[in-house]
Amino acid sequence: MMSKLLLICFLFFLSCSHLLLSSSFSFSNSTKICPHGQALALLQFKQSFSIDNSSSWLCDDNGGTTSYPKTEHWKEGSDCCSWDGVSCDLVTGHVIELDLSCSWLSGTIHSNSALFRFPHLQRLNLAFNNFSGSSVSTGFGRFSSLTHLNLSNSLFLGLISPEISHLSNLVSLDLSWNDEAEFSLLGFDSLVQNLTNLQKLHLRDLSFCGLYGRFPDNDIHLPKLELLYLYGNFDLNGNFPRFTSLPASIGNLKSLQTLDLLDCQFLGSIPASLENLTQITYLNFYYNHFSGKIPNVFYNLRNLILLDLSGNNFSGQIPPSIGNLTNLYQLDFSDNQLEGAIPSHVNGFSSLSSVRLGYNLFNGTIPSWLYTLPSLVELDLSHNKFTGHIGEFQFDSLEKIDLSMNELLGSIPTSIFEFVNLSSLKLFSNNLSGVLETSKFEKLINLTDLDLSNNMLSLTMSVHSNSMLPNIQTLDLSHNNISGMFSWNVGKDTLSYLNLSYNSISGFEMKPWKSMQILDLHSNLLQGPLPTPPKSSFFFSVSHNKLSGEISPLICKASSMGVLDLSHNNLGGMLPHCLGNFSKDISVLNLRRNQFHGIIPQTFLKGNSFRTLDFNSNQLEGLVPRSLIICKELEVLNLGNNKINDTFPHWLGALPKLQVLVLRSNQFHGHIGVPKIKSPFMSLRIIDLAHNDFEGDLPEMYLRSLKATMNIDEGNMTREYMGDNNYQDSVMVTIKGSEIEFVKILNTFTTIDFSSNKFQGVIPECIGNLNSLRGLNLSHNYLTGYIPLSFKNLKILESLDLSSNKLSGRIPQELTSLTFLEVLNLSQNHLIGFIPQGSQFQTFGNDSYYGNPGLCGFPLSNRCTTDEIPYPSQEIEAKFESGFDWKITLMGYGCGLVIGLSLGCLIFVSGKPEWLVWIINKNIHKIVRNKRSTRGRGARIS
Repeated sequence: MMSKLLLICFLFFLSCSHLLLSSSFSFSNSTKICPHGQALALLQFKQSFSIDNSSSWLCDDNGGTTSYPKTEHWKEGSDCCSWDGVSCDLVTGHVIELDLSCSWLSGTIHSNSALFRFPHLQRLNLAFNNFSGSSVSTGFGRFSSLTHLNLSNSLFLGLISPEISHLSNLVSLDLSWNDEAEFSLLGFDSLVQNLTNLQKLHLRDLSFCGLYGRFPDNDIHLPKLELLYLYGNFDLNGNFPRFTSLPASIGNLKSLQTLDLLDCQFLGSIPASLENLTQITYLNFYYNHFSGKIPNVFYNLRNLILLDLSGNNFSGQIPPSIGNLTNLYQLDFSDNQLEGAIPSHVNGFSSLSSVRLGYNLFNGTIPSWLYTLPSLVELDLSHNKFTGHIGEFQFDSLEKIDLSMNELLGSIPTSIFEFVNLSSLKLFSNNLSGVLETSKFEKLINLTDLDLSNNMLSLTMSVHSNSMLPNIQTLDLSHNNISGMFSWNVGKDTLSYLNLSYNSISGFEMKPWKSMQILDLHSNLLQGPLPTPPKSSFFFSVSHNKLSGEISPLICKASSMGVLDLSHNNLGGMLPHCLGNFSKDISVLNLRRNQFHGIIPQTFLKGNSFRTLDFNSNQLEGLVPRSLIICKELEVLNLGNNKINDTFPHWLGALPKLQVLVLRSNQFHGHIGVPKIKSPFMSLRIIDLAHNDFEGDLPEMYLRSLKATMNIDEGNMTREYMGDNNYQDSVMVTIKGSEIEFVKILNTFTTIDFSSNKFQGVIPECIGNLNSLRGLNLSHNYLTGYIPLSFKNLKILESLDLSSNKLSGRIPQELTSLTFLEVLNLSQNHLIGFIPQGSQFQTFGNDSYYGNPGLCGFPLSNRCTTDEIPYPSQEIEAKFESGFDWKITLMGYGCGLVIGLSLGCLIFVSGKPEWLVWIINKNIHKIVRNKRSTRGRGARIS
C-alpha cells in the first residue's frame, strides 16, 4: 500500500516538474530577443531592396502560395525573432532560418550584403523574387551550418561560386529556374562529389540556370541522395554516366527515389546498372536523345510508380521485365521507334492508370490485358500499326482513349458507350465500319472531344437524339459514310468545333449553338438555301456542295468571322454590301465558282485583316474596288473569270504583302503603262493577266520590280504553303493550254501569264533577271523580235510558252541549259534555223515547234540542209551585222597601207616587174580620160 502511495507521489512530482519546466522554458523563449547585431543586419538587408509585387508573380501563378511583402513590418526596436519569415534558436536567439520566398523583393545581393552576417543560419529560402544582377557569390559558402538552400526562380546570373560545394551539411539544394546562372567548369563536379549529405537536388531548367557542358563522368558521392531533378536541361550533354563499380556512380545511389532528366540532351543508351536503383519510384527520361534498346532492368524496381521514356530514339521491343512493375501508375513509351508486339502477359498492373505507347511502330493486335486493367484512366496507342478488332473493356474507369492512326477494323465496342467518365475518344484514321445510332451516346455526358473521322462509319439519327453530349466541345465525323439529313442536337452551350466534311450529307439543320467557332460542312451533297452560321462562328465552310439561292445579309451578324468559304456551289444573286466590312477578323472570303452577278462590294473596313479575296468564276462586273487599297494584309486577290471592265489596277502595287494577283478572263483593257509608285508589287510572285484586252508593250518597268521572283534561296527557306491551320490558298494555273489547280500554293512557286492579250513589241531582256520563275506564258499576243538570250538565266523554269506570236530569228542554243524545263511551246511563230539539241530539248515533240516553216532538225521531219553545227546566237549575229570589230579592222588597214606604199616606191624606182608597171600605167591613162570625159558632159548639161 505504501509503495503504491509513493509511486503516485513520484508520478505527481514528475508531472509538476514538467509543467514548471515547460512554463519556465516558454517564459524564457518569449522574453529572449535576438542579438542587436543580427537585427541591425536584417534591417540593412531589407533596406537594400525595393518592394515590387511583379517580382513574385510566378509564385502566384504556379499555384499554392500567395505572395506578399514579408519585410514590410520589420521595425527597429522590436524582436527580430518575431518578424515574418525569421526563425531563431530558442536558446541563443541567433537567426537560424530565413524564409523570404515570394516576398516581392527587387534588387541586387552584393558580395558584401548584410545577408552573409548570419553564421548560424540553417535554412535559407529566397525563391520567387527578383535579384536580377545578382550572382550566387562566395558569401553563400559561409553558411557552414546550412542544411536547406533554395534560390530558385529569382533571376540569379553569372558564375555559381564553387564555395557552394563546401556546404557539407546541405540536405536540400534548389537552384532551378534562374536565367543565365552557370557553374564553373568543374563546379558541378565538385558539388556532386562533396555534398555527401545531400538528399534533394533541384536543378530544373538548367538551360536557364546554366549547367553547361557534360554531366559528370566521375563518381558521384551522394549516398543519401533521394531526388535528382534536372528537368529542362537542354544545354547539358554527354553520355549518361557509365555505371561501374566506382563508388560515386549513379548505380550506387541506393537511396535515390526520384530521377528526373526531362528535356535534357543526354545521348547513348540506358546503362544496365539502373537495376541497382531499387528504391526508385519516379523515373523520367522524357525528351532526350537516348537510343538503342530499352534494357531489361526492371525486375527489381518494384517500387516504381512512374516510368516515362517518351520522346527519345529507343528501338526494339518492350522488355519483358516491364511486367513485374506491379506498383506502376504511369507508363509512357510514346514517340520512339519501338516495334513488334506489346508483351502479352503481365503480373498485375492493378494500379496502372495511364498507358501511353503512341507514335511508335508497334504491330499485331491489342493484348487482352489492356482491356482488364481496373484502374486504367488513359489509354493511348495512336499512330502505330495495330490490326484486328477493338476488344470489349471490362472496367468503366477510362476517361481518355486514343487508338487513332492504326489499322483497326470492325465496329466500335459497345462497352465504350458505358464509360460515364469518358472525356476524350479518338478513333480517327482506322478502318472502322458499321452503323452508329446517336442514342448510343446518351450516357457519355462528360465527353468533350469525339473524333471518329477517316473511317467508314455511317450515322442514324434517333428520335430521342436531342440534347445529347451536353459537354461536347469538338466533334469530328469527317471522311465517313454519313448521308441524309444531319439534325443531331449536341452541345448546345459547349460545342465549338464541328467537322462533317467529305460525307454525303444532303441536308443540315442549323442548331442554336452558342459557342460554335469552326463549322466545316464542305464536300457534301447539301442542297437548298445557304445555312446561316451561328453569330459566334470564326470558320464557316460549305464549299463543294449544291447550295442555291442568295446570300442572306444575316450572315454579316457573325461579327467574329475569320474564314468564310462558300465556293463551288450554285449560289447566285448580288453580293450583300456588308461582306467587305462586317468583321475586322475576317482573313479569307472565298466565293469562287458560283453565279453571283453585280459588282464587288465597294467598302472595306479600315484596319481589316483580309488575306485572301477570291471571286473567281462568277459573273461580277464593274470596276475593281478602289477601297482594296486599305487591305494592307492582302496576299491573294483572285478576280479571274468574271466580266470586270477596267484598266490595269496599278494602285494595287502599293499593297506590301500581295503575292498572288489573278485578273484573267475579264474585260481589262488598255496599256499597262509605267508604275505610278517606286518599286510596285514587291511581293508579287504569281501574276495572271491572261485572256483580256491589254495592249501595247509588255510592262518592262513592272517586270523589273518583281523582286519576289528573283534570287530565291530555296535551300535556306522553310518550304511552306500559303495560308494557315484554318485555311490554305489554291490557284488555277494554265500550262500547255490546260488549267491545273494547285490546291496548295508553295511559298517558292512563281509564274507569269500574260497570254491571250494584244501585247506587241519585243520581249524585254529584263525577264531574264526573274531567275526564280517556274512558269512563263506570253503566248497568243503580237510579240516580235528575237527570243531574248537572257532567258538562259531562268535556271529553274519549268514551263515556257511563247506560241502564237510573231517571233523571228533562231532558238538560242543557250536554252539547253534550262534543265528543269518540262513544257516548251514555240509553235506558230516565224522562227528559223536549227532546233537546239541536248538536255531537255530531246524530250520535246513536234507540237512544241509546229507552225514555224523555217525550223529544221529533231524532232521535226524537216531536215537541215547545211552542216549540223548550230548557228550562232542572235546576239552574235547582231554584232556581226552591225559592223566589224573596228580595232582589228583599223589594224589591218594600217598594215596594208605601209606595205602598199613600200611596194609602190620599189616598183617605180626599179621599173620592175615590167608587166605590173605596164598595167598600172595603162589604168592611170584610162582614169585620166574618164575624168576629162565627165567634165565635158557636165558642161553641156549645165
